[in-house]
This record gives sequence, structure tokens and C-alpha cells, in this order.
Amino acid sequence: MTIELTRFTAADGEALLAARPAMLADFAADREGFRGARLVRLAGDEWLDLVEWADALALEASRAKGGNLPGIRAFFAAIDALISSEAGEDAALDEGSSPES
Repeated sequence: MTIELTRFTAADGEALLAARPAMLADFAADREGFRGARLVRLAGDEWLDLVEWADALALEASRAKGGNLPGIRAFFAAIDALISSEAGEDAALDEGSSPES
């Protein structure tokens, strides 16, 4: 499993949270390999989005689509600035544990 970590600022947290359900619904409907996501509020206007993908190919395919659907565009529009974006593989899965444990 590939984990995408995106850190960004969003001054209007209410708008960001309001846009989140539609973004997740669009991802679930349109992004093959999308497994789930968690949004973490950090200090100030900073947020961390952790998104789980089946593999790196699913993440790359999603990035190529960008904000192709209204729910995704609305969430992206609520973001003021990107701080960082990176991805890695779930180490627990690499060590042989199952994703259900």
C-alpha cells in the first residue's frame, strides 16, 4: 500500500471541511486504487492529508487526473498553499503483516 502525505495551509477550515465529503465521494467513484484518507488539523492554518492507495501506480494515475470532478475541485480550491507532498510504502505491510491486523 502507498501512503500519500500532503501538508498544506487553508485559512478557511470550515470551507475545507465542508468540501471534504464530496471530494472523498468523487475519489471513491473515480480513483481506482483509492483506499481511504484522513485529514489532520495541525497548528494554525496547517493541515496534513494522509491518503491510502493500493499502490504507487494508483497514486500516479490519480495525480494525472487532478481536479477533474466538482467535489475534488472544491476541496482543492479551499487550499491556500501547498507546503509539501510525498509518498511512501506502508512499512508494516512490507514487514509481512496483513492490512486487516
